[in-house]
Amino acid sequence: KYTKFSISYYWINSLGQKTSIHHRSENVPIPPGEENKTATIPYDYTIKSLENTSSTGTYYCNVTWDDIRIMGKGVFVLARDTGYVETFYVWEILVTLTVLLAVLSITATALLLWKRK
Repeated sequence: KYTKFSISYYWINSLGQKTSIHHRSENVPIPPGEENKTATIPYDYTIKSLENTSSTGTYYCNVTWDDIRIMGKGVFVLARDTGYVETFYVWEILVTLTVLLAVLSITATALLLWKRK
């Protein structure tokens, strides 16, 4: 009874709309002597790279037998255009400070030399 099942992958966007990603049916043969035993079989599916920010949402999978449906807890994926870019102004501040100190130093030296004469 449980050897035939289907696996569905889908996502729900921020508006609550469900979009199917992938669906497959499985028929797993039971080896002799393994009847009435619990088996765990991993089924991995890699979704294609996210194309744009509209791919943000919660991604789910579920398995359906004849009368049973088991749904995964879901994984939330946040898709961003460029990601987080931290802005550093250290170099700009350092160059500005150096130029300011150089100008003040040259001005002070010029004033001292002018006063001396």
